[in-house]
Amino acid sequence: MEQPLSEELLAMLVCPQTGQALRVARPEELADWTADGGFEGALIREDGRVAYPIRDGFPVLVEAEALIRKVDT
Repeated sequence: MEQPLSEELLAMLVCPQTGQALRVARPEELADWTADGGFEGALIREDGRVAYPIRDGFPVLVEAEALIRKVDT
């Protein structure tokens, strides 16, 4: 997957809940997250506890749209 966001834009984006920095999820990390709607990428919060989807090339930084981490059972 190509870099969905420029480095300059990514440096400006932060988590709307905590203000923590975000980073682009690596392809292998995407399998750890789920959402009701599809997503082609994700931005993971600095602490790794929350991720936000990237849909149609745009990050969705809305708390209600945050991805859910899959739990191994």
